[in-house]
Order: sequence, then C-alpha cells, then structure tokens
Amino acid sequence: MPGIEIRPAQIEDSPAVAGMLARLAAELGDGERFHSTADAIRLHGFGNKPLFRCHLAEAEGKFLGLALYFPVFSTTRGQPGVYVQDLWVDAKARGTGLGRKLLAVTASAASEDWGAAYLMLTVYGDNEGAVAFYHRLGFSSEERDRPLWIEGPGFQELRRLD
Repeated sequence: MPGIEIRPAQIEDSPAVAGMLARLAAELGDGERFHSTADAIRLHGFGNKPLFRCHLAEAEGKFLGLALYFPVFSTTRGQPGVYVQDLWVDAKARGTGLGRKLLAVTASAASEDWGAAYLMLTVYGDNEGAVAFYHRLGFSSEERDRPLWIEGPGFQELRRLD
C-alpha cells in the first residue's frame, strides 16, 4: 500500500497503541472487558524487560494498524515462534494488504530477533471475516487445541499453591 510506513512502536506511541487496541476490543464486542491503558503499554512494552513488541502502520500522520506480538516456544516443534496477540487494521485500510504486510513484517522481525520458525495467533470463531483472512494466508488450526486461561481469584489461588 503506497504511502504507508510500518515501523516498530516507540514508548511515545503508547497512547496510540492503547487507542488502537481499544478500537479493536470495541469492534470485537470486548469493550467492557478491555483494560489496557497507555500507562500499561508504556510499563509492559518498553524498558529493560519488555513483555511484547509492536509494529505500527501509519500514513499522513494517522495510525492505520498494528501488530502486537511476543516470543513463544513449542516443545512439539522444538523451535521458537512468535505469537501475535493483536492484529488490527483500520476499517478504511482493510482489503488493501496491510494486515498481510503487518504479519509479514512481524514474522521477519521475530525470525531475525529470536529465530522464530512459526507464527501463532488466536481468532474468535464467530469472526468469519478474520477466519477467512487467515485461511487465505495459509493459516491452519488444530481442532483439539483450545485456548484456556485463568485470571482473577483463580489465578491468585493458583499462585498460593506454590
């Protein structure tokens, strides 16, 4: 897409990253569950031990997309990979190849930075447009794999078992 620059996020981009993530959450119906702030992005994404990385797409001073990602390791594959936590493209830039380009830049950066040999992500099953997009790119799924999580009181109780 001409005129669009994709670059690594900087600490001063934290408000823009939080804003795009809030838009993604609202689009997915997760607005009430969304709690990331610019301060959280700044604290956890930058500094001595950042927990994630992010690429931003912008044109003419406007942010049009992001890919937020971090390293993972598969004992099955015996290799490091990259997990894309969030991929968002502004509605007016969808269908232009920007999402594919953000994933490509992420895959290249992770491959160079920590030897990533695969890319993983999770998509809501009812988000048919996203599922179709990822399938067109060649993504596959394993029906027996199911993301699970523990948080809040359950997470605190689990920590106490240590």
